[in-house]
Amino acid sequence: MAQASSKDRESRERLRRYQARQTVHDTAIRRRKRDNVGGVLALVAVIALSSAALVGYELGPGAPEPDPEATVEPTPEPTGEAPDPSLAEDRTWTGQLTLNDEIELGIELDGAAAPQAVAAVTSLITDGFYDGLTCHRLTTSNIFVLQCGDPDGTGGGGPDFRFGPVENAPADSLYTAGTLAMARVGGDAFSMGSQFFIVYGDSAIPSDAAGGYTVIGEVTSGLDLLTSEIVAGGVEGGAPDGRPRIETTITSITIE
Repeated sequence: MAQASSKDRESRERLRRYQARQTVHDTAIRRRKRDNVGGVLALVAVIALSSAALVGYELGPGAPEPDPEATVEPTPEPTGEAPDPSLAEDRTWTGQLTLNDEIELGIELDGAAAPQAVAAVTSLITDGFYDGLTCHRLTTSNIFVLQCGDPDGTGGGGPDFRFGPVENAPADSLYTAGTLAMARVGGDAFSMGSQFFIVYGDSAIPSDAAGGYTVIGEVTSGLDLLTSEIVAGGVEGGAPDGRPRIETTITSITIE
C-alpha cells in the first residue's frame, strides 16, 4: 500500500508539473495573440490616420503634401484685418485671369453672394498681389481643380490677413466645371486668404466640420484652354494630386 501510495503521489506530481507547464504555455500563447492583435490594431490606426490625411488632402483643397527634402521657412502669422465686405459692392465683377501670358480666362465674381470673400479677392487683385504667383496644385482624380494664389508657392502661404466664415457653398457639395472658390485649411472656416481654386470638371467635394468652400464666381470663357494647355500635362511624377507638370503662373488678373 505504501508503494502504491508513493506511485500515486509521483503521478499526481507529474500531472501537476504538466498542468503548470501547460498553463505557462497557454499564457504565453494568449500574450502573443494579444500583442499581435494590438500590433494589428495599431497598424490599422496608422493606416486609418494616413488614409484620413490623404482623403482630407484630396477632398479638401488646401496645401499640397510637403517635400520632405525641401527647406521651408515658417509662414508668419497673419496680422492684418480682412477688407470690409462692403467693398464687394453687392454686385458682379467681370474681368480676365491670364495664365502663362497666353491662357486667357474670362471671370465673374459674385459680390452679392460672397461679399467677404469677393471684397478680399478684389482688393488683392487691385493691389497686384496675384501677379506672378504660381498655381501650385492640380488634382486629376475624384476632384478636378487647379489651385492658385499662394505667394509661397507651397500651399501654406497667403496675405497678411485671414477671413471667414464660409459663404455661398453649394448645398449639394457639387462644384460644377468653371466654379471659382476659395481654398482653406480643413476644418477651419476662418483660414481663407488669397488661395483659390478653379474647378475644370464637375467635382463632388464633401463638406467638413467648417462647411463647404466659398464660391466666389465662375470662369465664363477659356476653360477649354486651361484643360488642353495645363491640365492635359498632368501632375509632376504622374501622381493624381500635386504640382502641375506644366509650370503655371498668373500673369495678371483684371476686374471692373
